Amino acid sequence: MELIDGKKTSAQIKQELADEVQKIQAAGKKIPHLAAVLVGNDPASETYVAAKVRACREIGIKSTECRYSEEITEAQLLEVIGKLNADPDVDGYIVQLPLPAHISEQRILLAIDPAKDVDGFHPFNVGKMVTGLPAYLPATPAGIVELLKRYRIPTRGKHCVVIGRSNIVGTPVSILMSRKEEHADCTVTLCHSRTQNIKAYTLQADILIVAIGKPHFVTADMVKEGAVIIDVGIHRVPSDKTASGFRLVGDVDFEQVAPRCSYITPVPGGVGPMTIVSLLQNTLLAAQQKANP
Repeated sequence: MELIDGKKTSAQIKQELADEVQKIQAAGKKIPHLAAVLVGNDPASETYVAAKVRACREIGIKSTECRYSEEITEAQLLEVIGKLNADPDVDGYIVQLPLPAHISEQRILLAIDPAKDVDGFHPFNVGKMVTGLPAYLPATPAGIVELLKRYRIPTRGKHCVVIGRSNIVGTPVSILMSRKEEHADCTVTLCHSRTQNIKAYTLQADILIVAIGKPHFVTADMVKEGAVIIDVGIHRVPSDKTASGFRLVGDVDFEQVAPRCSYITPVPGGVGPMTIVSLLQNTLLAAQQKANP
């Protein structure tokens, strides 16, 4: 069994991106600029945005945080989106989810300029991804594919089973893994919470990508010997063995499942770090106008 080290891989990619930003700066061109819109004080969102800002600083990308109270109205937030769309200095931006209940995430998403949608969630970019055109790919699915590529894990002709059908991870990664490309080209089965006898599908998986949002959902009896396991989940669970009183676990029961695998991502330190570097890669693409020439 070999660990797929997302932290190490993301550090390598950050260095590659930093070198690219230095070339842009040396050529006298504008430094790429990523903005993040954060509404409210959700702890997970705060942590994620802080990590993005730190990563931007590490590679030399300009970053801006746009913070608002959860009392902001939908109309006011749409005004913010409009200003970011019109700002020539902002190459790309994200609106951190979730948003307060009184704001329609769909309306906000549709208001984002697709050319600045570095999260890759706008239907325009999703459509381009589906048809194989240059696009901003959703960060977590793109990070998963990059891990498989960098670890030279064979994918062509393999059976990839995805658990979870969200628009953020499950559905887009199922599309990416089925594309006719060197580091994809799988036969893909998409399972979810309503799939009957899900174990019958997971036992067929050469590559199992788990993004169902339930701690320790996948156990050893659901995994065939030698499978590749990509665990997208991250959860805080109580623990009497840590000073904080909790520990982080994934959607996969790592201790049980790992001995059966050829490769497996840990939690934390697996997929998570790759999500942020994928966002940085999209920002660089936006600055160079390569996804939307």
